[in-house]
Amino acid sequence: MHAPRYISVPSCPLRLRPIGADDEEEWNEVRWRNDEWLRPWEAGDPMHGAAPSYNQWMQQQRRNAQEGRGMVFVMEYQMRIVGQISLGAIDLGSMRTGVVGYWVDRRYAGRGFAPMAVSLLADWAFADPSGPRLHRLEIALLPENERSRSVARKVGCHYEGIRRKYMFVNGRWRDHETYSLLAEDRDGGFADRLMAARLTSRHAKTQSVQS
Repeated sequence: MHAPRYISVPSCPLRLRPIGADDEEEWNEVRWRNDEWLRPWEAGDPMHGAAPSYNQWMQQQRRNAQEGRGMVFVMEYQMRIVGQISLGAIDLGSMRTGVVGYWVDRRYAGRGFAPMAVSLLADWAFADPSGPRLHRLEIALLPENERSRSVARKVGCHYEGIRRKYMFVNGRWRDHETYSLLAEDRDGGFADRLMAARLTSRHAKTQSVQS
């Protein structure tokens, strides 16, 4: 698994790129400005206390990427960081699976950035030569997280049910709804399909206004 310079598709204003040491100042500003917005959904490790420093976190991300265990990308719009998406818990054995997590700056919520980021990541993870060539991606979300559920549905994820006490979130073990994407679902590309659906929707709205 190699870090691509960017993950993007033509005519899409959003792109993904691997997070780096030079992103520290901007990433910290965006992430901590959104702390209250993100705190209800924030997963943590109950065995390791306080969160690591940015430098420690980056060292861990580099090890994960080198060992093929995961990678973190920033969502970039007009040269600004507007969110983050990660691919972790990668199993390259008989399962070839990984877990996707994401968040978006509250200032940019509602613009469709999260579904597009998931679509771009899925295309890379399933089919790009630089990616891990997985067969399955999983998204786990809290049952009350309507925004995240909407993301999974827009991308075309399959609902798989409830996993009890699946993840440690905001100080306690929580049940999660789980959704999956398979390589067989790609059918030409998740990002291209999502872009086409948006163009169709915009055209339909324009026609409705004109009539």
